[in-house]
Amino acid sequence: MKRLLFALLVAVVAGLCVIGGRWWIYVTNTSDPLDEVGIELNSRMPEPLRKWGCARLKANFSAQLPPYGCAATGGTAWE
Repeated sequence: MKRLLFALLVAVVAGLCVIGGRWWIYVTNTSDPLDEVGIELNSRMPEPLRKWGCARLKANFSAQLPPYGCAATGGTAWE
């Protein structure tokens, strides 16, 4: 039973690292703010992380339309 719980814990931590790493790459090193996976991950992050991610994207792509989750009401302006 201990081994099963340990394996489950390792799987959960690994999953969080993969998802968190993919989100980090999207908001810091992306060449396309309209990456579908990155948009979905960013829109589902907790509010402080989502706002930070949107600020990073806005700093890099302020001339483009904002992705879902970073748009103000109407969808054509950054938050």
